[in-house]
Amino acid sequence: MEIWKEIQERLDLPILIAGPCAVESEDQMRLIARILVKHGVPILRGGAFKPRTSPTSFQGLGVEGLKIIKQIGEEFGLMTISEIMDPRDFENTDWLPDIIQIGSRNMQNFALLKEAGRQNRPVLLKRGMAATVHEWLQAAAYIENEGNSKILLCERGIRTVTEVTRNTLDLGAVAYLRQLGTYPIIVDPSHAAGVRSLVVPLAKAGLAAGAQGLMVEIHPSPDQALSDGEQSLTFVEFEELIQSIRF
Repeated sequence: MEIWKEIQERLDLPILIAGPCAVESEDQMRLIARILVKHGVPILRGGAFKPRTSPTSFQGLGVEGLKIIKQIGEEFGLMTISEIMDPRDFENTDWLPDIIQIGSRNMQNFALLKEAGRQNRPVLLKRGMAATVHEWLQAAAYIENEGNSKILLCERGIRTVTEVTRNTLDLGAVAYLRQLGTYPIIVDPSHAAGVRSLVVPLAKAGLAAGAQGLMVEIHPSPDQALSDGEQSLTFVEFEELIQSIRF
C-alpha cells in the first residue's frame, strides 16, 4: 500500500510512531522493532542526525544511522521516519526514510522545506520551539507550494516559563488545528515532557484535544541512552501507554 494512503487510513486509531531519540546500533533498533511489531505499531522512528544544543553532545550516526533504520524497517515491515537536516541529504534516495521529519530547529529552514516539498514522501513538520501556529502553517505552505501536500504537523511543546516540563504542550493549538482540518496533527509528548513519568499523561491529553497520533521515544535501557534517555519510555511503560489509549 502507498505510504501516505496507509497513514491516512490509520489516523483514527490513533496512529503511533515510536523509537529511540537516536539510532545507536542495529541491535538496539532490532529490539525496538520487535516491540513495535508485537503491538501493531506501524512506524519506527530514530534520529540519525541530532541537532543538539551542545556541540559536544552525541550528534548521531549520520548516514550510517539512516542506513540502519532503513534496513530494520525493511526487515520488520515497518514504515520509517527520521530527521533530515540538509537539502543535500536528499541527493541519495537509497537511504532516505519513508517519512521525512523536519525538526523544531529547522521549521523555518526554507531551503530544506522547499527540498522536502520536491520529494514524493510524506513530511512530518515539527513546530518551532517559539513559533506561532500561523508561522508553523506558513512553513507547511513552503512544502506544499513545491507540490508535496503529504504533510503531518507535530506539536512537540513550545518554550514558556515552565520549570516542571521541558516544554509546554500547546493543547489549544492541537484543538485548533484539528478543527481547521488542513493537515493531520500529531503530538510528541516525549519532547514536551522531558521526563518519562509525564509522557503518558501528556499523550492522553494530546489525544483528548484532538491529536490523530502520537510520536513517543522508547529505548531498551533509557538510563544508558546516548540521547534523551530521561524522557524515553521503557518497553513496559510503552506497553502500558498502548493499553491506555486503545479502547
